[in-house]
Amino acid sequence: MKNLKSIALALVAFVTLSTTAQVSKKVDASKSTINWVGKKVTGAHEGTINLKEGKLIFNGKKLVGGNFTVDMTSVSTTDLSGGMKEKLDGHLKSDDFFGTEKFPTATLVFKSIGEKGNGVYTVTADLTIKGKTNSIAFEITVNGNTATAALKVDRTKYDIKYGSGSFFDGLGDKAIYDEFDLTVKLTF
Repeated sequence: MKNLKSIALALVAFVTLSTTAQVSKKVDASKSTINWVGKKVTGAHEGTINLKEGKLIFNGKKLVGGNFTVDMTSVSTTDLSGGMKEKLDGHLKSDDFFGTEKFPTATLVFKSIGEKGNGVYTVTADLTIKGKTNSIAFEITVNGNTATAALKVDRTKYDIKYGSGSFFDGLGDKAIYDEFDLTVKLTF
């Protein structure tokens, strides 16, 4: 009977040690950055968007989940100034692009994560912009209390077709490429 108790106790201890609880780490929105680059035939524009809130979920040291909300009303151009900046910022917030009056936020929710090693993970996530949700895949690197990722987003999947050569003929050098780039640095 004593051996049976010892075995049961050892089994409970083993199960307890081998199952690490998931920990949710809140991202510090004020210390995190999202930079964007949109390209057109004749050049590019760049800027920032603010993270509203987010969290990364870990099981031990392994990344297992995450979700984020972005404040689309904060979209801002950084390569222009004065009236040109105000004009482009206003256009990006209009219905031609992100329609921020009706859709003030965008969300990203991790759906699956594969570990590549050395803190690098492949992520498949649901990205919602303008009320439309599509799957997106990217890599994220976790190092200490930071995580970085680079994403390519096809804006036409979110009904952002303004100036797209995929939908409009005869744009010539006024065409805007369908994909835009996001570079993300999260601090948690």
